[in-house]
Amino acid sequence: MQKLHLSQVLSQKLSPQQIQFIKLLQVPTAELDARVEEELEINPALEEGREEEKKENEDDEFEDSYEEDLGYEDKDINLDDYLNDDYGGYKMQGDGNYSPDEEDREIPISSGVSLHEQLMTQLGFLKLDERQKLIGRQLIGSIESDGYIRRDLEAIINDLAFSQNIETDVDEIEEILRKIQTFDPAGIAARNLQECLLIQLERKEHPEDNLVQNAIKIIADCFDEFTKKHYPKIQKKLDLDDEDIKEAVNIITRLNPKPGGISDGLVKTQYIIPDFILSNNEGKLEISLNSKNAPELRVSRSYSEMFDAYDKSDKKDKKLKDTVTFVKQKLDAAKWFIDAIKQRQQTLLKTMQAILDYQVEFFREGDETKLKPMILKDIADKIEMDISTVSRVANSKSIQTEFGIYPLKYFFSEGIATESGEDVSNKEVKSVLQAMVEAENKRRPLSDDKLVKMLNDKGYNIARRTVAKYREQLQIPVARLRKEL
Repeated sequence: MQKLHLSQVLSQKLSPQQIQFIKLLQVPTAELDARVEEELEINPALEEGREEEKKENEDDEFEDSYEEDLGYEDKDINLDDYLNDDYGGYKMQGDGNYSPDEEDREIPISSGVSLHEQLMTQLGFLKLDERQKLIGRQLIGSIESDGYIRRDLEAIINDLAFSQNIETDVDEIEEILRKIQTFDPAGIAARNLQECLLIQLERKEHPEDNLVQNAIKIIADCFDEFTKKHYPKIQKKLDLDDEDIKEAVNIITRLNPKPGGISDGLVKTQYIIPDFILSNNEGKLEISLNSKNAPELRVSRSYSEMFDAYDKSDKKDKKLKDTVTFVKQKLDAAKWFIDAIKQRQQTLLKTMQAILDYQVEFFREGDETKLKPMILKDIADKIEMDISTVSRVANSKSIQTEFGIYPLKYFFSEGIATESGEDVSNKEVKSVLQAMVEAENKRRPLSDDKLVKMLNDKGYNIARRTVAKYREQLQIPVARLRKEL
């Protein structure tokens, strides 16, 4: 039997404008220009340039209409009330002290020939028929950014059959692959690390040299033992003395395991544009936003006047009524976008200032050991905003200091208890751990147990599993793999 009943449910829904602000908050400085350009293209009521000062009582009718349409009065809105989801304009740098030309300055972009283009050029130097060239292009197209071909040759054969209508076999593919493996950079188009190192060793200036031959034997016959640094087993298997194996291993460790990015021009250089700039004026730390965060935008005066004219005319005409609605929507969207940009600037500065206040000792000296334990909630509580807002700022922004450029998430870390009962940042512990490993005797590297004891002696209460986790995060191998001859 079906019954009808009423129930009250309290829920929060984001308006399109609130979603727009959330997305703008996440956009890093480098992408903000493109986002503004996109909005300028789709909204003719939005223009570049400073807002004109309004005369007293001017445009009151439009403002009233604007407020009615959006359903709220023109006042500050705390959007953090709506940001409880599960996703993790004020002072500008050089404000008033830079020329207009500086705003038009382009960020330099690294130029050069890509790895794919360089390999295709070298393919053209080989005396291949059209069929072989097509196979060569397919192989080069299968090379990944680090220089390896990881696709199975059978899969490449199938691709050639379907896309190029070429029937081939593994023998023919391998014959052309060996030709490509003679290209620069040495080691390119290898199918695994072992093959990559062998290609480079065989292309040495004097491959017949005994030391090079020993290195080739180690990689060809004892690769598994080499990767695990089981040198005594290699010595016994290949009948090498201490000096021979030491010299051979030295040759191998100088080879490039990732030939896809060894020379200038093969890899695109990425430039980081900081969102904040920190300056130290005689001991006073000041934060400013990158000037690209403050685009000069205004509502189109001509559109506002058009709306006034249409709004006062006879609205019985359906076409005219539709036109008024269209113009009003564009004006509303333009004003909201400008307000969202301003609120973005204020939220960024407010969050960064809280981080500065919390980590002021680090920002004064740049010493990683001065970092205090800090989590998202610490900053959220300080600025009275939601954790999700702080997360959006921290995950996509960076700051330029006199010690370098740091992503904001660098300053967030958990705490480790000390014998004195104080909490220190895990970054401090990682820094101490890194220093211990760098200072160790590489013939007898420190085990995790020894590292735990040394850290405990320094007053850090830390478990062995935590040391292992931090070591992995620092990309430090286990003691056996750090051993040197």
